[in-house]
Amino acid sequence: MGQEGAWTADVHFDSVRVPGSALVGGAEEVGYQAAMTSLARGRVHIAALAVGSAQRLLDESVAYAAANTQGGVPIGDPQLVQAMLADQYTGVAAGRALVRDAATAYDSGTDRRVAPAAAKLFCTEMAGHVADLAVQVHGGTGYMREVPVERIYREVRLLRIYEGTSEIQRLIIGGSLVRSQKAAHR
Repeated sequence: MGQEGAWTADVHFDSVRVPGSALVGGAEEVGYQAAMTSLARGRVHIAALAVGSAQRLLDESVAYAAANTQGGVPIGDPQLVQAMLADQYTGVAAGRALVRDAATAYDSGTDRRVAPAAAKLFCTEMAGHVADLAVQVHGGTGYMREVPVERIYREVRLLRIYEGTSEIQRLIIGGSLVRSQKAAHR
């Protein structure tokens, strides 16, 4: 469906034993922490990729709406099309701000869990919505392989899966909020 240039495959290990000396960091907890840190950083990256993809979709939508006509009327003139463009723009702007905040929180070490998860959740869901709107603005043309919107539409769907699905991000965020509240009342 998407990521046509990135092939994946299953790898199976049977009867493999890893000695303690070969564990990442020399202990189970260290390896787990390294994996979680890598996932959190990756969530910020995926969120940024989603914003960039959504920006491209917005650019394509605005250009198409301004340059093409339907029944002699520019596609961008009807208010419903303008509303779609406004929703795309608003999502991109909000996503960009959220990515910056998450990157700052991650880099400073103040939040390497909730902020990256929130940015990844919002930005990837937003990119999916912006892609839907881009196809709507383009009409039947938006579904054609010759148009960048079609490819980006397929690509952004996968962003909701990388580095943990949207549902996993919700569990991370919600669980962290509840744990923080419980800790505050101890």
